[in-house]
Amino acid sequence: MADEQATYQALYRRFRPQRFADVVGQDHVTRPLRAAVSEGKVAHAYLFSGPRGTGKTSTARILAMALNCERPAAGEPCGECQSCLAIRQGASLDVQELDSATNRGIDEMRDLLSRVALGTPGRWKVYIVDEVHQMTSAAASALLKTLEEPPAHVVFVLATTDPQKVMETIRSRTQHFEFRLISSEVLAGLVADVVKEAQLDVPPEAIDVVVRRGHGSARDALSALDQVAAAGTVEDDTGVVPALVESLIDRDAAGVLVRVAEACRAGIDPRRLGTDLLEHLRNGFLATRAPELVLLTESGAAEAEAQARRLGAAALVRAMEVVGQALIDMRDSADPRTTLEVALVRLSAPELDDGQAALLQRVERLEQALAGRVPAGEPRPPARQEPAGGPGFLGPPPASPATPKAFSPPVPPPAAPNAPASPPPPASSAAPKLSPPPAAPNAPAPPPPATPAPATPAPARSAERPAASKQPTPTPAAGLPTREELTIAWGDSILPSLRPAVKVYVATGRFLPGEGSAAVLALPDRGLLSRAAAGREEVEAALSAHFGRPVPLKLVLDDGAPAPAPAPPAPEEPADWQPPAAAEWEEFDEAAAADVSPERRLLEAFPGAEEVT
Repeated sequence: MADEQATYQALYRRFRPQRFADVVGQDHVTRPLRAAVSEGKVAHAYLFSGPRGTGKTSTARILAMALNCERPAAGEPCGECQSCLAIRQGASLDVQELDSATNRGIDEMRDLLSRVALGTPGRWKVYIVDEVHQMTSAAASALLKTLEEPPAHVVFVLATTDPQKVMETIRSRTQHFEFRLISSEVLAGLVADVVKEAQLDVPPEAIDVVVRRGHGSARDALSALDQVAAAGTVEDDTGVVPALVESLIDRDAAGVLVRVAEACRAGIDPRRLGTDLLEHLRNGFLATRAPELVLLTESGAAEAEAQARRLGAAALVRAMEVVGQALIDMRDSADPRTTLEVALVRLSAPELDDGQAALLQRVERLEQALAGRVPAGEPRPPARQEPAGGPGFLGPPPASPATPKAFSPPVPPPAAPNAPASPPPPASSAAPKLSPPPAAPNAPAPPPPATPAPATPAPARSAERPAASKQPTPTPAAGLPTREELTIAWGDSILPSLRPAVKVYVATGRFLPGEGSAAVLALPDRGLLSRAAAGREEVEAALSAHFGRPVPLKLVLDDGAPAPAPAPPAPEEPADWQPPAAAEWEEFDEAAAADVSPERRLLEAFPGAEEVT
């Protein structure tokens, strides 16, 4: 038992790929390398870049095994010859591995380059330099010349997780292959094969947990599987994240605080909870936009997509922004839990936030409600009940329980006194004639129609109106603006639009009532009048452009007299007005001619009274 524990290897080392075909999810890299080995077109330098745990170093070792294998088959190493076994055990002189994280200086690089020209037992000498982006500038410069023109039997394989930090001169001297994250389906298949081959006793749901913790990395997934196998149970503490998202969907601020408290009580750090929540929201966003990018199993992707659709696009994007900003703020926060709680309360109660994203989320929820797609957790507004007759139908009048009445034609309103009788409708009128419905049995006979009284003709007027009332009020000619309109437009828009050479001569003018054919502008001086005549056409063009119709202009000399005010409109007289008789005019004139003082009227009212002076 002690020997077995001493020789135990981690799953990611025990199941490290030994052939190009064993590297999962990287066919775009292994296919050209296999072809290059089988056809003898191997380059002198390669650059492998990509996320951690995707097979960069393992592929470099497989390439070294294939180049020195005694019995290669279609570019694949046999894995059984002496050279393959030595490379697998790390004891081969044909493969030199260097970690630039610890050997990054100029001295280590000079020592490596001093042994490049030395021969080895195999056909090829392969140098694998890991984390090459951490190499110092001096060490990278020392590598350039040898990397460009190495000995014929030397192949360099450079590996990095950050190719942007590698010198451009080094990248230009290599063939660059980019490794990608492994999809959830491929990673789940790899984990299932390892569980079967290693005969691990893990529950089926453990595969989903392992794939989710792997994040697209084969090494991270196998490390998580090793941990689950050692524990014997699945400790999946990520279940609080979907519950937290459900509280956000329901807009339950209290539920959000309860979920955070439960996670902290279970020992989950607020920063990790925020990171897991952001990752879950991102997976939901990808599931609704680009499902092929989701690094989850089929069931996990379906759950994330369902929650994302219920949350809404605007709320989902805002949640990702707010949680991401909260993670940044938690770095310098005295209490990270409070920072996370405040961010989640703002998400669950948009009415507490007046930001643009919060307003957009509230508008989206209103649109969903109007479209009949109210999110879960919110009451649906009651549907409006329309009457059977359609909108605006008030229904039939209430029926009396008594015997129905016979039909009677409507009685017209009484005619006004002295009003002319309205002519009867023509016989050829298009209105249909309504016949009364049949009378109900035992119903009283309808009354005979009333005979209309003859209309009394209106008395003719005894005299015409006075001649003064017949005079029409003077109005401007048709099509010309009034003097008031011209005066208002003159100071507001006409003068500012004129050239200074014209404005200086017409600015002191004033408009007079029109003569019927043109607007009259009076100027106070003959010199101004003569000079303004040259710009009259420009003023006319400005007036026509402002009023939208031709406005002729006449320039006159202002004599200083005030403009006559327009005559007020004559009051309308009643239709039955008649002039007073001649006798009435005489009585009115006599009463007006009598000069009766107030004192005289008092003496006449009190007989026998005397006036004391």
